[in-house]
Amino acid sequence: MKSSFPGFPAEGPRFLRDLKLNNRREWFQEHKHIYEEKVRGPMIELATALGEEIAAFAPEMAVEPKKAVYRIYRDVRFSPDKSPYKTHIAAVFSPRGLEKHSGAGMYFHISADEVLVGGGIYAPGSAELLAVRRYLAEHAKEFDAVLRERQFRALFKEMTGERLKRVPKGFPKDHPAADLLVYKQFLAGTLLSPEIVTTPKLFQELLKHFRAITPFLQFLNKPLKPARTATKARRAAMATA
Repeated sequence: MKSSFPGFPAEGPRFLRDLKLNNRREWFQEHKHIYEEKVRGPMIELATALGEEIAAFAPEMAVEPKKAVYRIYRDVRFSPDKSPYKTHIAAVFSPRGLEKHSGAGMYFHISADEVLVGGGIYAPGSAELLAVRRYLAEHAKEFDAVLRERQFRALFKEMTGERLKRVPKGFPKDHPAADLLVYKQFLAGTLLSPEIVTTPKLFQELLKHFRAITPFLQFLNKPLKPARTATKARRAAMATA
């Protein structure tokens, strides 16, 4: 597997490491050119290279790279931590037609200390969560096979995410898929060595993990597509009423 993406320049991880020690506006503004040239620029290049490959096996995830890459600015409005900047850079490939965190997408982030890669549904709305739970209730064996797939287990081990303490309302307490229905998030992820960030291996490892997680994501998105189509139809009907 070859890629034209050679890895981040060494100044990239170094900038993120220095930002942890100097997380204030004055320092960032003084060093912003390094961020743009050595962190954000290569990240967009990486997202572009990944997007071109992902389009071959999961075309519903292919998005514009500049939209895939998250802003470095933190939303501090409701956080006790007022540090203005994230100390990692991240990107997400989301299924078309769904809100960024309501559907199951591919995600990775890079910091000075780690590379995280994975995906899933991070913040589903109530309608999306109910749709996924209903689908799981009817297709638990199929989903269990996805979770037990050899490559998925080798790279991610298991599904994670926040869970309820008991089976949600509307489902029998003794439902055979009770262990799945309690999930509020449906995630899978793993950490990679930060040493690969400046090498071509970064691209190779990210793509390998995205291939392995695709059946997991596609299963979770199946019940959301009809709901999305129905929502569009309702809006169109209201517009012509």
